[in-house]
Amino acid sequence: MYKGKPVFDVHGHISTPPHFRANAMNLVALRTPGTDRGPIPEAAMKAALDRHLRILDERNVDVQLISPRPVAMLHWERTYLVESWTETTNRIIADQCKMYPKRFVGVGQLPQSPEMNIAGCVKTLTRCINDFKFVGAILNPDPGGDRKAPGMDDEAWFPLYAKAEELQATLVVHPSISRDPRLDRIPHSYQYNNVTEETLATLLLENSDVFQRFPKLKIIICHCGGCLRRLMEPGDIIDATKESRGADNVIGLSGEAGGGQDTTKGAAVAVPEPTGPDLSQNLFFDTCSYDPWYLGAAIRQRGPKRMAFGTEAPGSGTATLNPLTGKPADDILATINSFDFLSDAQKLDMVHYNPLRIFPLLGKSAAM
Repeated sequence: MYKGKPVFDVHGHISTPPHFRANAMNLVALRTPGTDRGPIPEAAMKAALDRHLRILDERNVDVQLISPRPVAMLHWERTYLVESWTETTNRIIADQCKMYPKRFVGVGQLPQSPEMNIAGCVKTLTRCINDFKFVGAILNPDPGGDRKAPGMDDEAWFPLYAKAEELQATLVVHPSISRDPRLDRIPHSYQYNNVTEETLATLLLENSDVFQRFPKLKIIICHCGGCLRRLMEPGDIIDATKESRGADNVIGLSGEAGGGQDTTKGAAVAVPEPTGPDLSQNLFFDTCSYDPWYLGAAIRQRGPKRMAFGTEAPGSGTATLNPLTGKPADDILATINSFDFLSDAQKLDMVHYNPLRIFPLLGKSAAM
């Protein structure tokens, strides 16, 4: 709980015993589709979830949205194998939500593959929402890991966007692996792929008409949306935690031109208008960043109203300690609570009210 309200963590992944990944390896090795790969013993599943819930309790997380671990989605495989594995994964998510209906809410896997099986993704999304009662699904912008998929502004994705809008399902952008050979020497290179693909997804959606075509579509991009703004663009807010749109908080023009002949020096400059369309009801970002300075910058750039609390706990930040809080790095509630540039109301928005707004189906879930 935070300030008397439940804490919703929008970025969680399933914890499973070794049997689960063994099933994936058998599927890849034997090349035989099918969903019955041997049951996971109840005691083994419970042991994995007991640790998961203990970690959530230690971080004061009341409800977590759980999804597949992206590196285990097998999206780079053949479509018929991915479809089989997707069914297995979604059943595991549904089972865990049934085991702990007040703690877990499902976000499904889609059977994405290099073949861009969008029709299959639409069918699976419908099943995730209607049958499993999930609140959304993971969308991998580069399922083949080869940078050949169309950008997220491309009409190839539109049937999926239309169905998500119709179902009130939120799409959660989270990449998986990259098969770029240049990354082979980089440990955990999927993390680099997260940054590049999430950044590209953010820029393409911001500079397209996707949300004009689908005005009720809601998309949240993980890990603060990838890279942050490095250059200052006229009309942008410098600190979105503040209400002012005056000269004290809007990036203006200096009256100088960069490079070449200067023809604007000394020109009078008014406060520029906002750049681009208003996406405050469509495009969102989560707080899953373990460097507190990076997270603070992301909140100032994106704005508290567009940020939803996400931790990925237990995950890549569980084993490291944040020296500023004395807590594990994925105890992001402790980090956010330490930010003196945020009001209590802004903090409460991120951990409670924003998740309910970004995931319309969350308020109808068993956890509520």
